[in-house]
Amino acid sequence: MDAVSAAAEMTATRRPPNLVERMLQIRIEEWPVVCWSWLYIFAILSSYYVMRPIRDQMGISGGLENLPWLFTATLGGMILLNIPFGWLVKRLPRTRFIPITYRFFAINILAFAAALHFASPDEVTWIGRIFFVWLSIFNLFIVSIFWQTIVDVFTTEQGKRLFGIIAAGATIGAIAGSAVTALLARSVPSWVLLVGAAALLEVAVFGVRRLSRLSDRLNHVPFEQSGEEAIGGSVLSGLVRTFASPYLVNIALFLLLFAITSTFLYFEQVSFTAKAFSSRGAQTAFFAMVDLMVNALTLGLQVFLTGRVIRLLGIGGALAALPVLSIVGFALVAFAPTLMVVVGFQVARRAGNFGIARPSREILFTVLPREDRYKAKSVIDTVFYRLGDQFGAWGFGLVSALGFARGALPEIATAISIAWLVNAVWLGRCQRRLARIAEPNTSVSILREK
Repeated sequence: MDAVSAAAEMTATRRPPNLVERMLQIRIEEWPVVCWSWLYIFAILSSYYVMRPIRDQMGISGGLENLPWLFTATLGGMILLNIPFGWLVKRLPRTRFIPITYRFFAINILAFAAALHFASPDEVTWIGRIFFVWLSIFNLFIVSIFWQTIVDVFTTEQGKRLFGIIAAGATIGAIAGSAVTALLARSVPSWVLLVGAAALLEVAVFGVRRLSRLSDRLNHVPFEQSGEEAIGGSVLSGLVRTFASPYLVNIALFLLLFAITSTFLYFEQVSFTAKAFSSRGAQTAFFAMVDLMVNALTLGLQVFLTGRVIRLLGIGGALAALPVLSIVGFALVAFAPTLMVVVGFQVARRAGNFGIARPSREILFTVLPREDRYKAKSVIDTVFYRLGDQFGAWGFGLVSALGFARGALPEIATAISIAWLVNAVWLGRCQRRLARIAEPNTSVSILREK
């Protein structure tokens, strides 16, 4: 029995859990770690969602026909950035390489703020295109690093109980960031919002350092597994180890299929929005309001349902919920292609991803070695996700180029979602088998042989 489980059992013998502990499924000794996790993810998601509506508006102003090229540039940036990140993970402990990464992005944000402040109207379009690519890289990296830390801190059992609650901190941060931008976008210059987003990343640095030190003491982890010790391995081992493991390949496939269908839906939303709203401020405010609706629905799921749904359906059932929703949603879009239907489906799908699918997918990594949790997970969360964007972005244009009607796109997405459903069920079964192997033995090196 690990130290956390033992402490929980001792706590249970002293007194029954109170109402809040029963509702949120948080044991008393886990509260400090969960709270620091909340601050950490709140800060980085607030930062991102302050900037996200600005990015979406810039994507429209740069021309819808240029979006596939922007997604291609994003994929290239993801591949390149994983090389220095792999070097940092190899050489430095968690408590050093994470702050370096976040401060690098904060400097980038301040550079964009300065560029927007001093740019001429003609220059803003090109700055917007570069910003679109950069933020599409930024959002996956900062969130992936957060979850890399979380799956390194918590066990599979804790993940089933706590990942939904921890993700609620992300949703609250996203709501805060979206609300700020929705309220201020029409009256405050974009560069001012960017300065605030950069400051929030420094809050994240403070939070992750406290989380790492506190979690090591709580879990009584050995030094070689703590945040104070470098992980080692090679710079490219994330990519190599991903392709060497059928389990990791299928996690990558899950994310790839999700990204393809997400991009299809994103292009539909952007297309309808460009027709419905003419001014930049109105477009930015509309995107911010969509984000606000998504995050309000997500928060309710994460606080009250995520942990219970995962325990009731298992990892496979929870992962399968989003493909099932996508099959139904794309069928509705094919039947009634309107802005309200597309936005309604987008809100439900993104809430289902953040509230159910994302915490479930992160649990898949808790049965893997630390090197896979950081390096392979980084490659999967960034490169494979953006590779899915590529298939989705160019597939969107290919449908029109080949002379198919726009209504064919939801039908293609429905077929992809069916394959995605099969993949989700397989992953759930494999994770359950690997968890049974890992439970009696703290060494998980044998997992790669299965």
